[in-house]
Amino acid sequence: MDFSLLVNGYEEQHRHRNWPRQRMLHECLRAAIRNGTLAAGTRLAASRALAEELGVARNTVLYAYEQLASEGLVTSDRRGTVVASVAPEPGTAGAGAGRAARSVRGAGSGDGAGVRDVAPPSVGLSQRVRHLRAVPGPADRMGAFVPGVPALEQFPMALWRRLLERALRSMTVVQLNYGDTAGEPLLRAAIADHLRASRGVVCEASQVFITDGTQSSLDLCMRALADEGDAIWIENPGYGGAMAAARAAGLAVHGIDVDDDGMAPQAEDWLLRPPRLIYTTPSHQYPVGSVLSLRRRLALIEAARAAGALIIEDDYDSEFRHDGAPLHAMQGLAPDAPVLYLGTFSKTMFPSLRIGFVVVPAALAEPFAQMREQSAPRGRVAEQLALAEFLRSGQFLVHLRRMRRLYRQRRDALVAALEQHLGSVATVHGGSAGMHLSLRFKDARIDDVAVVEQAQEHGIAVNALSTHATRGDSEWRGLMLGYAQVPAEQMEGLVKQLAALIHLAAYAANRSGSIKTPYQHGRTSSGRSRR
Repeated sequence: MDFSLLVNGYEEQHRHRNWPRQRMLHECLRAAIRNGTLAAGTRLAASRALAEELGVARNTVLYAYEQLASEGLVTSDRRGTVVASVAPEPGTAGAGAGRAARSVRGAGSGDGAGVRDVAPPSVGLSQRVRHLRAVPGPADRMGAFVPGVPALEQFPMALWRRLLERALRSMTVVQLNYGDTAGEPLLRAAIADHLRASRGVVCEASQVFITDGTQSSLDLCMRALADEGDAIWIENPGYGGAMAAARAAGLAVHGIDVDDDGMAPQAEDWLLRPPRLIYTTPSHQYPVGSVLSLRRRLALIEAARAAGALIIEDDYDSEFRHDGAPLHAMQGLAPDAPVLYLGTFSKTMFPSLRIGFVVVPAALAEPFAQMREQSAPRGRVAEQLALAEFLRSGQFLVHLRRMRRLYRQRRDALVAALEQHLGSVATVHGGSAGMHLSLRFKDARIDDVAVVEQAQEHGIAVNALSTHATRGDSEWRGLMLGYAQVPAEQMEGLVKQLAALIHLAAYAANRSGSIKTPYQHGRTSSGRSRR
């Protein structure tokens, strides 16, 4: 805390009071404690040090501290003076300068009178920001079946700590400087080797660009590869992060329906809504879980090539294939495929690592490098070097094999429980890969959002499929369930709780009327035939 800045600012505001320095200091510290600027637990500067900093006698500081102590605002011990826990004064704007930005001071106010909280102004906000979807809060990311989070307790932390320490010891003075915006060369090479061997990706290290995760990769691709107003196709239902990135880039979003075989564009889509970019999750569609068939993969590549479009292939959890042979990435299915391949270590390792990557076509590598030079962050060398060794040493593959076995067991337990307790009202989709599956309601009138809200009250975190619509509405009604964090032995009890809520919702929907639903007709909400 810069006490001289705090005190000088207070003196400027209250110069008309003509208070002695002792009282001025006391009133300043008192106000800062009461409005939260000096939070509970903050250790105040030693009296001698503060007196020297402010250019006042030490007795002036001692007087202020003694007055604060008599009011119960601070406590003293052998280690110094500490701010006590007190309730903020009514009507104050709260702690810190950031809160002051959310308040308006009334004209002629003295000691904080007239301060009131106001809503954030819309002036200055772009249309893109004003229309962003609400982001789930921390409570929505906690509980059983929360999607997108791996089994964190199974990560080999001791090994990772050793790799980080080794990376830090190996770093040179040069590596303490700003790093390569494309990423550490050792990591780029290790990722390229891994992708060629495990995913059939055709690339060199020069085509690999390190990012801060999938969202960072999406922002990069959409800013680099399309102009404002260009069309982008996103699966319907689809990933909200892709929607956010597209809108932030000013792109025109067109939702393309998903069925059991993945993204299913129609001839009219190519004719009426030709895309510049196509975003797809072919290995495990988000959120439904469908796998894009080989026939559709090849057709999409050729149609995109003919239309001059680029495909953004988000392969976010492709490493976890539970049934059937592993599928090659779209990027490597055809020579010079117009595909940008996105990957992340948030699902295979842990989310806070914040390392992802983009593999761009060879022809785009140089322009991408130039753009990254202008805008990319440079750093986090130790984490990248540690990850490179994790890949090179084979320990990453060892960890993946362990997680595949664990997730398959948990998937099997979840599917068995769902079929037993919910087979009459819902069907399971997307369990062949990844860390989540979807439960589709047979009656599309069931309110999946209401089920989610009720489940949250029981500590069960699921997503409503209907909230992932990218074009007005989607024929998918149901739930997205992540199973990576739930032990197999707990599945039965949790599914029973969830089943009770869903059966109740199904009963309510049935009583509301017996109309045919889009799902029962085999038609999408837009009237298109399902393929």
